[in-house]
Order: sequence, then structure tokens, then C-alpha cells
Amino acid sequence: MKKNIAEWIGTVFYIGKLPLAPGTWASLVATIVWYFIFKDLNVYFLPMVTFLLFILGVFSSNIMIGDSKEHDPSKIVIDEWVGQWLAFTLLPVTIQTGLIGFLAFRFFDILKPGPVKRMERLPKGLGVMADDVMAGILAYFIIIIYYLIF
Repeated sequence: MKKNIAEWIGTVFYIGKLPLAPGTWASLVATIVWYFIFKDLNVYFLPMVTFLLFILGVFSSNIMIGDSKEHDPSKIVIDEWVGQWLAFTLLPVTIQTGLIGFLAFRFFDILKPGPVKRMERLPKGLGVMADDVMAGILAYFIIIIYYLIF
């Protein structure tokens, strides 16, 4: 994968280069895209696309980490995109799901409780992506609990 393409993917069309809170911006844009694109598609399409983005994210993150020498450069936001979409997997495309999923994912991604922090220890691009996958899984369960209660 070429360096330019890796940066384009890793920063998700350069969202990662925004000066303040690039991860939050990426999660917000991912939520908006999810809401408008996936509401009329087969529910199994989102997990397939998310898995593909995960693989691309590992490769692009490896290249970007090699160039920057940082463990997890803040400009890499493909991980937030994947984690955010993972939180929405197989759930109804509604504003409620989007709002709860966005807030829960950002909570787990920023605070990095237990299992989220442990995933960061994985090497290179896998660690960059895995902590957000875990945050997405935890956010998914928060959404499920919300729907069970309400």
C-alpha cells in the first residue's frame, strides 16, 4: 500500500488532520454516514464493510506508524470509524441508536476502561485498531441494554 493511499485511508479523507479532536470528528462523520447510507441496505452489509475497513485500517496504520514513529498517531482515525460502525452493527438505523452509540463509543474510546486499554498493547496497526474495536463492542452492548430497557 503506497504512503499516500495509506494516509488517505488512515486519516479517512484527511478528517484526522483536523486540529481539534480528530477522533471525535471521525466518529461524528461515521455516525452521520451510517445513518444516511445504511438505513436502506441489508443489515449484513455494515459488518462486511466494517471488517474490510478494519483490514485496511491495520495496513494503513502500520505504514503511518512507520513514518511517524508514534505508537498511535492522533491523525489516524480509521480506527474510530471502524469502532463507531461496529457499535451500530445489526441494530436499527435510528437517531436514538446513533446518539446513544456515538456517546457510548466516545466514552469508551476516550476513557479506555480495562479491556479497551489492554487492546492498545497489541503491536502496531493491530493495537491502533483493536482498542477502538473493543470500545465499539462495549458501546454496542450499551445500545442493546438501552433497547432492552426502553
